[in-house]
Amino acid sequence: MAALAVAGVVAAPALSAEEAPSFYSTPATLPAANGDIIRSESSIFYLDPIQLIKIDANVQRIMYRTTDRVGTPIAVTGTVIVPKAPWIGVGQRPIVAYAAGTQGLADDCAPSRQMSVGSEYEGPFVSGLIARGYAVTITDYQGLGTEGDHTYMNRVVQGRAVLDSIRAAQRLPGTGLATGGPVAIHGYSQGGGSAASAAELHPTYAPELKLKGVSAGAVPANLFSVADNLDGGLYMAFLGYAMVGQSAGYGIDITPLLNAEGQKFMNDVKVPCTLGAIPQFAFKQSTSLTADGKSITSLLNTNAQLKNIITEQRIGNLKPTVPVLISHSVLDDAIPYSNGKQLALDWCGKGVDVRFAPNLGPTHAGGAIAGYPGTFAWLEARFAGLPTISNCWAVPIL
Repeated sequence: MAALAVAGVVAAPALSAEEAPSFYSTPATLPAANGDIIRSESSIFYLDPIQLIKIDANVQRIMYRTTDRVGTPIAVTGTVIVPKAPWIGVGQRPIVAYAAGTQGLADDCAPSRQMSVGSEYEGPFVSGLIARGYAVTITDYQGLGTEGDHTYMNRVVQGRAVLDSIRAAQRLPGTGLATGGPVAIHGYSQGGGSAASAAELHPTYAPELKLKGVSAGAVPANLFSVADNLDGGLYMAFLGYAMVGQSAGYGIDITPLLNAEGQKFMNDVKVPCTLGAIPQFAFKQSTSLTADGKSITSLLNTNAQLKNIITEQRIGNLKPTVPVLISHSVLDDAIPYSNGKQLALDWCGKGVDVRFAPNLGPTHAGGAIAGYPGTFAWLEARFAGLPTISNCWAVPIL
């Protein structure tokens, strides 16, 4: 299909479902700077799988440069969505970098592909941001759509991909988005970890971004705690995703630690996206997967290499320099509430402007829904330049 080169960016018409994967092929050479656009094409954002409800916005699928855990340049994909209606707020149109929650490991689980066919379960929240006039940029992260396995829950890679998605949105031709315009970040679950990581990396990795605030929900700040909670539970697939993702991110082979069933589990979990994987792998015990019959949590605490890797994913050791909103349900059945509370304590102890917002949404999904209204209001206040209200004083008793 013919493409048109505009200002060094490859722009192409929307591809058919059969042709779409070619967009995700990594080119032989990458541009010079992180956030530089490699190619883009027109896309569509449907809210439903029947494709009856289409978001009225300019939607562009993008490929852009970021870096992996060790700083090697890589190509990742994503989506930039700009409302068609003029921005009527004060100043320039804001950009919200939406860090997607757990999608799966297969290429067709990439948010940029799921939104185009109406299967993205976080679509309603994204549409709420669009309805408020914000532009939205959503990264697919490393390995979702693009080559290699998705480096699921790799703190540094995910945070960099989010920050570079903002740079990419600002550099994408024809959007009207200002390079120095106001930006914010939001994410929940895996996305909460990505948003929180981006908040910590922002001062050194992307200090030029005019970041007004970061909203992070159900942050998996301590993967030791999360792994112990996931093992044998409803969300066992997430633990499988993390096994694959951390192995990919660090280039290690953990198959010698697994028995035949465990190796099959590692392969099988790569196939279904989140909504299919949850019931498929629910309640599987990791003791049935390991070569020595020990649990995954036990291995993480006794194997020095694995312990170091998981320790490196800890969020809360670095200091964000912008206001942060941390939301978490006390009734979260996937990521323990203690993760969100401890992150708030860690950041408050470093002098960060923290608003900790517990809720009583039932289950992990319910916590996201319960947190929506507060998140929208908090983002609106940041873009309006209103004073923040930290409640660090109350965190120890919440």
